[in-house]
This record gives sequence, structure tokens and C-alpha cells, in this order.
Amino acid sequence: MTTLFTLDPEPRERSRPRPDAVHVPDWLALDQQRWVVRRFREWAAGPVPIRAAKVRGHEMSVRTVCLGWHWQPYKYTREATDVNGARVLPFPDWMVRLGRRALEEAGYSEVEVAGYTPDTALANYYDEHARMGMHQDKDEHSLAPIVSLSIGDACTFRFGNTENRNKPYTDLMLRSGDLFVFGGASRLAYHGVTRIHPATAPEGCGLDAGRINITMRMTGLND
Repeated sequence: MTTLFTLDPEPRERSRPRPDAVHVPDWLALDQQRWVVRRFREWAAGPVPIRAAKVRGHEMSVRTVCLGWHWQPYKYTREATDVNGARVLPFPDWMVRLGRRALEEAGYSEVEVAGYTPDTALANYYDEHARMGMHQDKDEHSLAPIVSLSIGDACTFRFGNTENRNKPYTDLMLRSGDLFVFGGASRLAYHGVTRIHPATAPEGCGLDAGRINITMRMTGLND
């Protein structure tokens, strides 16, 4: 599938919408994106199927499969007690290395990079109708940075403040291969996805339609 239109024809520069929040465009090459998409499909076919979590009784439009720890509102468990009771797949070593490379790319210190050991990932799939409401990632016991990767269709990503869901916020276009890291002063910033842009996935990324978003986190939990 070819891209029907280009949102940003010129090379894009990295940006910092808030302190300790960094957007790095085109961080993953196409072959790396294809490789991650293949892994995503393996995870979705694993012991815990991809599913739409329910928040306060309402099913999310985004579907999620987890690694390391299973996220369900508002906690992490080793077993997917809200799905089928199976234990989730282990967190892969290559993703730890990738998370550290991401922090290094985002300008974090050597000490912060060396100490970053993510132990869970939420791998989300958005179809063209999916959205993610403004929320904080605060179910973790650790406030280590969150690493976010995007593959497939572009999205409008809203990154806000740490106090509430309202302004000030910044709307960013996250495209296939983009990296977004937020920690420190912005670790508890409200954020969400307001729109998916269909037919914007680049040819060769491994995904014809929709968007995959992978967020790596340190839970701070022990078995």
C-alpha cells in the first residue's frame, strides 16, 4: 500500500513540547519497523490474546497486548485475570536494549540510561476510528521515563500538562518510526490520541492500515 498523501513533506526536526519530553522523528528505519510488526503479531497470537480493556465498564477503542506484566485498569498483574487467566509473555531482552538506546537518543544522562530497565510494554493497536482519552500513566510504582514507538498510520498525539486534561497542551503528529520519550518533570503529563490519519502508513513498514504504538515502562514491582 502506498501513502496517498504526505503530511510533512520536509524533513522533520526533533522537538521538546515540555521539559523532559522529546519527540524524535523517523527513529526506526523501515526494516526495523517491519521486524517489530512481526513481533507484534506473534505477541497478539500468544497466550493472552489482544483485547480491548474496559475502563469503568466502557470498552476502549484501542486493543492491547502486554509483555512482562499485564496492565488492566488500574493495576499490573503477571496473569491476565481479566482476559483468560494466562500468564503474559516475558519482557524481551532486546526491548531493554532498545529502551536504553531510546533514552540515550533523547538526551538522558549515562547514569539514567544505564539504570533504565523496563519490565513491561503495552503494545496497542489503533484502527482508524480508535482514540485514546487524556490520561496519566500512573499505575506504575516507578517514575522512570516512558518510551513510546509508533508504526503505521500517523496520529495526532496530544501532550499536556501534569495538573489536568485541559490546556496548555501541544498537538504533535506522530508518524511511523517516530520515538517519543517522557520522564522527569513530564512523567505524569496528561496525554492522549485525538485522531488516526488513515492511508498514511509508509510502504514497507509492515502494516497496511492502522497504528501500532508500543510503550515501555518500569513498573517498580516485584513478583
